[in-house]
This record gives sequence, structure tokens and C-alpha cells, in this order.
Amino acid sequence: MIASSVSLPSECVLRQASEQDIKSIRKLVWSAKLDPTQLRWEQFWVIECEGKLAACGQLRNFTGAQELGSLVVAKDWRDRGLGIYLTKHLIQQATKPLYLECLGTRLAAFYTRFGFVEVSVQDLPQSLKFKFGLSQLAKILFRIPVTIMQYRENFL
Repeated sequence: MIASSVSLPSECVLRQASEQDIKSIRKLVWSAKLDPTQLRWEQFWVIECEGKLAACGQLRNFTGAQELGSLVVAKDWRDRGLGIYLTKHLIQQATKPLYLECLGTRLAAFYTRFGFVEVSVQDLPQSLKFKFGLSQLAKILFRIPVTIMQYRENFL
């Protein structure tokens, strides 16, 4: 369970992304080796600290679902609660069933603390089956640990 008292450092502000943020968002996403496609600044929330982008994350819209994606905290700002704060905010902003996919067991454990549970491709809405199905193919072919998760709001 996550402490509900996580707050932003005083030198940081959470805001919706603007068009001017797209280069910084791309740089953060690429630095984390995340999927660089579908990076639309209109879907992003960012945390700006000391005038620079310190974290970003987006809610991608699909038919009947949303995906929490591209959540990255800049190296210099890690371990200060920014990822927790931004994840909670994105969950609160979601208006449809919320899903995500993550590489590795460490990330899956991080999202489990918020109420995300592992689901299979078969349990996904049709609009996400193809997108997440491709990563499941990579999981089989290249032995990459990929976990698909759904947020269950009754968890917290």
C-alpha cells in the first residue's frame, strides 16, 4: 500500500503538457527506452522542477479503455516520489477502464501498489488486444518479461 501523503517537492509543479514540452517528453521517453510512438503532448501530464521537465506520463485513449503509458522520471529526480505522485494523478484523471503494460518484474511490483493487477490478453477490451498482443509475441519470441495490468479501483 502506498502512503497517501506523498507530495511534490516545493520546487516542482504538476501541470498538463503544452506543445512546447514535446521535445522534452520525447527525450525522457527515449532515455527510458519506452515506446516512442503515440507521443501526443495533449495526452501528457508533466512535473516541472526548477524550470525543467522532471517527469511525464500520459493517458492514451482507446475505444472503451485508456492506457497509462510513457511514465518516466528523469534520472536526477528519481527516488523523490515524483513517479508515485504522477501515477496517482493519472489514475484519478482516467475516465475509462485503465490498463498498462510494463517490462520487467520491478515495474509490475511498482504498479501493483496502486491497485493494478495482472490480466491476460484475452481479458483486454478489443481495442487493446492488437496493441498489447504484439508485446506478448515479443515476450514469447525474445523472452522479454512483459506484464499487462488493469487498474482495479476497489483495491485501495
